[in-house]
Amino acid sequence: MSRTVYLNGAYMPEEEAMVSVFDRGFLFADGVYEVCAILDGKIIDFEGHMARLERSLGVVEMSVPVTKSELLEIHRELIRRNALEEGAIYMQITRGAADRDFIYPKGVEQTLVLFTQAKDLTSEKDGLKVISAPDIRWGRRDVKTVQLLASSMAKTMAKSKGKDDVWLVEDGLVTEGSSSNAYIVTNEGKIITRNLSNSILHGITRASVLKLAAELDMEIEERPFTIEEAQNASEAFITSATSFVYPVIEIDGIEISDAKPGPVSKRLNQVYAEESRKSAC
Repeated sequence: MSRTVYLNGAYMPEEEAMVSVFDRGFLFADGVYEVCAILDGKIIDFEGHMARLERSLGVVEMSVPVTKSELLEIHRELIRRNALEEGAIYMQITRGAADRDFIYPKGVEQTLVLFTQAKDLTSEKDGLKVISAPDIRWGRRDVKTVQLLASSMAKTMAKSKGKDDVWLVEDGLVTEGSSSNAYIVTNEGKIITRNLSNSILHGITRASVLKLAAELDMEIEERPFTIEEAQNASEAFITSATSFVYPVIEIDGIEISDAKPGPVSKRLNQVYAEESRKSAC
C-alpha cells in the first residue's frame, strides 16, 4: 500500500501527488525544508524545527503558508494515516509555480509538501566510516535549503569508496557532515564542535544534545577543528534529526576509539532518545 502524502491542502496517495514543472523548487531550488523525527508515533523537537523553518523562510523572503498549529495537525494526521511509529516526516516549502525568471515572482501560491519515511532510529549504532572532502556548498548553510546537490555528490563519493559519509572541509577546518553536525571528544573528555555561523546548519538535534551534555556536566567547546585533530581524538560523532547521536569510528582511513563507539557518544545517544520520548508531542 502506498503512502499518504500532503500537498497544498489535500491528503492523497503518493502516486497522485503532482507538482508543476514550473515550480521554482524544481527550476531554481527555491525552497526550504525541515525534517522531524518520529518516535512511538510522536514528533521530536517540533518547536525547534518550526522556529528554524521560519528563520530559513525569512532569509529567502518567504513566509509559512499555514499556521504552526495547522502544521502540527498535518504532521499528526500523516502519522495516523501512515501508521508511522518510527521514522521521519519531511516538509518542503517552495515559492510556488511561475514562468521561469530569476526575480522572485509576486502573488504566487507557495507549494507545501509533507511526506513520511519509516526508518529505524533507535537500534544499536556500530559507527560510521567517513572521508573528508572540500566543502563546495553555497555560503548560507544556515538556511535549510532544498538545494542539496553538493551533499548528494559527497555522499555518493563516500559510497563509491566503500565508506558511509563525508566530513566537509573549508580553509583546512571541518565545517560539518554532508547532512549532519560534526563533533570530536578530546582525550580529556571535552566535546568540540564548530560554533554557529553561516558556515553550518544550526542543527536542532545539535542544540538539544549540547544542552543535555551540559546538564550531564560534560565540558563543551564550540570552535572549528581540523581533520588531523579529529583523527587524534578520543571519539568522534555526528548528530542529525534522523541519526540522533551517531559515532564515527574512522576518518580518512584512521580508526577512532579503536573502531568502536565511545562512551560519550553512546551515553548522549541514550539520554537524547530517553528525553525525546518524554518531550515528544
